[in-house]
Amino acid sequence: MNHETFPGTALIIIDIINTLAFPEGGSLLDQALPIAKNIVDLKRQSRQIGIPVVYVNDNFGKWHSDWKSVYGLCSADESLGAPLAKLLEPFEEDYFVLKPRHSGFYNTCLDVLLGELQVHNLILTGIAGNICVLFTAHEAHMRKYNLWIPSNCTASNTPQENEGAMLHLNQTLQIAIDDFNQNDKELSSTLRRVFKEAQHPSQL
Repeated sequence: MNHETFPGTALIIIDIINTLAFPEGGSLLDQALPIAKNIVDLKRQSRQIGIPVVYVNDNFGKWHSDWKSVYGLCSADESLGAPLAKLLEPFEEDYFVLKPRHSGFYNTCLDVLLGELQVHNLILTGIAGNICVLFTAHEAHMRKYNLWIPSNCTASNTPQENEGAMLHLNQTLQIAIDDFNQNDKELSSTLRRVFKEAQHPSQL
């Protein structure tokens, strides 16, 4: 089957490779497993239409680490987050950006990478919706990227926290918040719709 390509767009997967080594880790795992399965489907469909996949991930204070070391840490049997890491193991052709703080842009090469890829549309997914996804979305908006956050591809410690974060991003920044439909055979048509609605005011 031939698929229409959709240039200028990247799928960003935030902190899904994670140890979850904090008190609320079990709660976040419960919320994240269903959305991780949605991200698997979204990643597959994105790759079919030529959309690059960028993992943006915490370095967990391991300043000498590369992404393979971080993946090994998070996918180890003793890691609470191992089910997520194994479900969404990066492919060799995927990009991986390590971040030191909440935002994917703060002190990272993400903006430069997206420029090299000629990307102006971002699909933001991952965890936690009310922290790292939220911070990354704010910085992406300031950098005039068009944004879509599929609400069933992000999770926080509780559904209420995630819904509150998505409501804030939609009402304050007018970011497109809409479910990803796994049964949608034409992801490119969905992207044309959401990015037309999400077009940054500076691009109108």
